[in-house]
Amino acid sequence: MPLKERLMEDMKDAMKKGEQIKLSAIRMVRAGIKNKEIEFGRELRDEDVIAVINSAIKQRKDSYTQFLNAKRMDLADKEKKEIEILSVYLPEQLGEEDIKKMVREVISETGASTSRDMGRVMKALMPGLKGKADGSLVNKIVREMLPYGEQLQFLKPCKEDGSGELYS
Repeated sequence: MPLKERLMEDMKDAMKKGEQIKLSAIRMVRAGIKNKEIEFGRELRDEDVIAVINSAIKQRKDSYTQFLNAKRMDLADKEKKEIEILSVYLPEQLGEEDIKKMVREVISETGASTSRDMGRVMKALMPGLKGKADGSLVNKIVREMLPYGEQLQFLKPCKEDGSGELYS
């Protein structure tokens, strides 16, 4: 069943059961989907719907932290519940180790060695991770692995006889 239909069915179900928080969250996402359809001038595919849901979750995470800082626990709890509700519609997220493995592969494929190569690495990584991993987490891992953190080591020829010196 397409994601849009699933959202519609879950919205009807939430109406029948009187689940106001779930109903509100799904209505907001459906409104975002409708706005994107108008913007694009076509029906959204599942990957587009996932992008809208990711955007809604990101907005709610920002609101959640703002409400925590303002000590508005009632509103923070509502945002947290909406995040949990919407997360059900996303594909399973990759773990940090899986992302690190993919980052290592892309770094070796692109030959990236410094933080200046981060754009190349992210450009190669993100199409394969779209919807499967949070972009900020991927960005953090790439930053850690390129210049600092988990540095990759390469062999650099430095002598006339061709022997190399290990540097990171």
